[in-house]
Parts: sequence; C-alpha cells; structure tokens
Amino acid sequence: MKRDRRRERFLLLLLLLLWAAPGAIQAQLPPDTPEVLRAGDLIQIEVWRQEEFSGEFAITASGSIAHPLYRTISAANRPIDDVEAELREFLTAFEANPNFVVDALFRVAVGGEVREPSIHTVRPGATVAEVVAMTGGITERGRLDHVLLRRGGEAYRLDLTDPQRGLRDVTVRSGDEIVVERRRDVFRDYIAPVSSVLGAVLTLSRVLNLF
Repeated sequence: MKRDRRRERFLLLLLLLLWAAPGAIQAQLPPDTPEVLRAGDLIQIEVWRQEEFSGEFAITASGSIAHPLYRTISAANRPIDDVEAELREFLTAFEANPNFVVDALFRVAVGGEVREPSIHTVRPGATVAEVVAMTGGITERGRLDHVLLRRGGEAYRLDLTDPQRGLRDVTVRSGDEIVVERRRDVFRDYIAPVSSVLGAVLTLSRVLNLF
C-alpha cells in the first residue's frame, strides 16, 4: 500500500513538472512595415468651408472611400500620404488651392486578458501599449510581459514591461490583432486537471484489478 502511494505521488509530481515547465519565449520586434489603409478603416477629411466634402468615411470592401464624391478614389492598401495627394488633385477641380486635412483611423482588434476586449479605431503612430490601455487595462490575470501581436499571418510575443528592447514603442498597423495572455495559476491550470486525470486512471486500474 505504501509503495502504491509513493508511486502515485511520484507520477503526480512528474506530470506537474512536465506540464508546468515554462516554455522559452523570446520577445521579438515585428518588421517595420508601411502604414497603409485597409478595408474597414476610417478616413477623416476636413475641407475648409466645404461641408459637403468633409466628414468621416469608411474604406469599402472594394477599396474606395464611402462618399459619393470620393468613390472614384482608391484608398485600400495605400499609404495615407498617397491618398492625401490624390485627394488634393481631386479637390483642385473645385478649388485652385484647397485647404484640407486628412487623418486615418486604423481598425485593431484587442482581446485576451483585457477589461474591454473589442475592435478599436486608432490613429497611425499609436503603440501596442497605448492600445492595450484603451481597453481599460489588463485583468488581474493578464500579463504585460506576454502580449501576442498577430500581423500579416505572423505572430510576435512582446514584453511591454521591458523598457530596454523598445517593445513598448512598437506601433500598430491596420488589421493588427493584440492578445494579452493569461498569468499561469499552477493549481487551477495544472494540479487540478492532472489530479483529476490521474485519479480517474488509478480508479480504473483498481476496478480492473478486481476482475
């Protein structure tokens, strides 16, 4: 009986060590890709004394600006400076020297251990840390040193608590997905599941030994 208990304890300890051992996570800087507009983003256009040309408009699925006058302008997958230059050329047909301002709003998804997971619209130049703060911050189980950034089919883990590597200054791009990972709870995540599985295995083993 004592030998069986020692064996059970040894197996439980071994499983805990294997399951709870943290994997090596290396913080990475994503490549510095251009800031471009994508379908679903918003573009703000303010033309001096021209209300019919001013407002906040979405970039449609076809890539155009959702406005009757601007629909001929393709904005998707283009830098905001290029779109602004085309807008200037378009507006010169109505005014020789148009006075206007253009701003972009990127759509960025934020989830995981944040207080208000959602899709946010942010201005170019906003950092990952700033966007996480826009959600109301992380939950009690959130980890700022384990933040997952998905971009262009690739995933990068960022440590937003390390000021030396410049990871806090990583700026978002349209279409980014940010996930704040969960802090490990050894009992909840490992001991309880392992104990449950091990208990079921030992119970089954004892039942089989009865036959």
